[in-house]
Amino acid sequence: MGQKVNPKSLRIGINKGWKSKWFSNLKKYKLFLDQDIKIRETINHKYSLGTISEIRIERQRKDTLIKIYTARPGVVIG
Repeated sequence: MGQKVNPKSLRIGINKGWKSKWFSNLKKYKLFLDQDIKIRETINHKYSLGTISEIRIERQRKDTLIKIYTARPGVVIG
């Protein structure tokens, strides 16, 4: 029986990046992870007709940058 490898984890660092880019200490890690999940669920639910392919979340010290990649930007903007 062969070893199975997740294709996403195999390509991270080669031709794909992480979907969230941030770093935190152990105290805030759970909070940030929960916020990321809620942000993604809210955006996917609110813009279900926008055909969103990817949501990237980048956190800096005080700012959070959310990038939404979509095939139909008119639905998301309007």
